[in-house]
Amino acid sequence: MKLKLQLISIFLLLTILCSCSVKADNKDNAIDKDEGEQIEENIPKEEENVEATNLDNELADDTEKTEVNPLEEIDLSLNPNELGEVMILMYHSIDEPESDWTRTPENFRKDLEYLYQNGYRAISLRDFAKGNIDVEAGYTPFVLTFDDGNKNNFNMIEKDGENIIDPDCAVGILEEYREKYPDFNLTASFYIYGTNPFRQNELVDYKLKFLSENGYEIGNHTWGHQDFTEENMNPQKIQSQLGKLHKFVSDKIENYDVNTLALPYGSKPNEEYYKYLVEGNYEGITYKNIAILNVGCTPSYSPYDSRINFHLLPRVRASEMNVDNLGIYDWLKYFENHPDRKFVSDGKPDIITIPKDNEENLNENLKEDKTIYTY
Repeated sequence: MKLKLQLISIFLLLTILCSCSVKADNKDNAIDKDEGEQIEENIPKEEENVEATNLDNELADDTEKTEVNPLEEIDLSLNPNELGEVMILMYHSIDEPESDWTRTPENFRKDLEYLYQNGYRAISLRDFAKGNIDVEAGYTPFVLTFDDGNKNNFNMIEKDGENIIDPDCAVGILEEYREKYPDFNLTASFYIYGTNPFRQNELVDYKLKFLSENGYEIGNHTWGHQDFTEENMNPQKIQSQLGKLHKFVSDKIENYDVNTLALPYGSKPNEEYYKYLVEGNYEGITYKNIAILNVGCTPSYSPYDSRINFHLLPRVRASEMNVDNLGIYDWLKYFENHPDRKFVSDGKPDIITIPKDNEENLNENLKEDKTIYTY
């Protein structure tokens, strides 16, 4: 009995000790938790982030307040001259053999390679006429034109059971160089007449849509390749020749505006009727040409030059035969020897940069739409 009481006493003592130990631990944990929460509350959690955000906002405000002057970005060491002359190149056939009005595929490739390697970049005649010259700084714009809508301008051939663009026709070579040099910005204006441009009647619709959808221009070369010097020329005949072709293209391509004209043979009606080349109406079809191309043999004035006549633009024959030293390479050599005469872009479409010596030839009306920078 005595032993039994001793064991009970020991058990009760151990129970008391364990209970005290648990309470102590709980108290310590509570203290640790309270202290942790207190410490965490005392830490300025967002202080560093707030300071960083405020600094970022201050920098952003400074950036917004400090506007970059676009004139300061123009590299004058490139000698920009946007009142310089521009070549509008005139091609007809791309075929064999070389002749007065025919350029071989090999020579056409040679022309494009030379132009690219020597700092020339293509623009459309429409952009030229509108003064929209977006060319990289230090480079010179030029315009490619093709008269007559010959089959060798845009020919389709069959290969492996499929119709493909003939790689040696004008469009085939242009597409080749577009892929070869994406920064060449190659485009061209094709001046067509009649109902069968490019001479594959079943493919007329496809070809016209291809040109319009791939950045090429379709221009007016009259309905019947009209000689405007004929004695019986009158306003009705002029408007018929231009209105019919305009309607033909707009029927093939919805809402397409044919607004540039290449004069067949370079022929012009008398002065009294010339205005009908610029604009007119035929059976409800209204046309208005922003540019009219002559044959010519010289580069054009800049579109910003007060002396330019957009309704009688000269062209340079893309030929090396029988051009009296006025062919494509004669003018390319001329510009090499007289770099101050050619158009050199400042790289800023909305700014016209010119040397002070040329300022007298600036079209003053441009000051309303463009920033003029002289140096």
